[in-house]
Amino acid sequence: MKIISCAAILTAAAMPCTAVYAADNTKKGYGQGTAVDEKNRPLGAVEFNSRYGGLDAFALSGDSSRIIITFDQGYENGYTSKILDTLKEKDVQAIFFLTGSYARTEHELVKRMIDEGHIIGNHGMTHASLPTLSEENEKEEIMSLHSYVLDNYGYEMQYFRCPCGEYSERALETAKDCGYRTIFWSSAYVDWKTDAQPLPADGLKKLSDAAHGGEILLLHSVSATNAEILGDLIDSFRAKGYKV
Repeated sequence: MKIISCAAILTAAAMPCTAVYAADNTKKGYGQGTAVDEKNRPLGAVEFNSRYGGLDAFALSGDSSRIIITFDQGYENGYTSKILDTLKEKDVQAIFFLTGSYARTEHELVKRMIDEGHIIGNHGMTHASLPTLSEENEKEEIMSLHSYVLDNYGYEMQYFRCPCGEYSERALETAKDCGYRTIFWSSAYVDWKTDAQPLPADGLKKLSDAAHGGEILLLHSVSATNAEILGDLIDSFRAKGYKV
């Protein structure tokens, strides 16, 4: 299977992890914050890129004309098929970050993602917070899922998203030395609480108002609201002049 590349994020092919680490392993929780610059970009995301870009870790893409839509796939809640239908209708390529359990149990959906031209990302075999693991187990968390997806889908992943949004310098180095680029996000909202979903109009306004060039949008496919508003959201981004 040919590696699918994203136009807005540089590619990196995976390789065995062999590094010896001296980096700080203090656990940090990522958040983009609410303060924005003159381009409507969250200051937390801008600072993250500046601080960790050298470790191939990013919260904003380098393409100021584009918004990248990403989904975290921890478990299936019945909405992914509808999301994929909308993405196909709107001719949008998204990134789906899979956990090991999702990759193992949702073969038809994962295969559809790949067949329809989406990017598959690595969200950790067990969704474990990397800074809580030993160096060897950090590597295993990433590369066991990498190997599973390669062996079972013929697809070589190249983007990693830290489980729980928790990271350390050592964790970012681990991902880099495994051949991955670590992708956080510059826009997100509380969409994962399946029993407390935002009203569709509220979700659409919040996400549309937060639009900015280079945006990496984090959504969860377990959200009924996201499945309902996705087409209108894409139209809103395009109306603002962004490629999606």
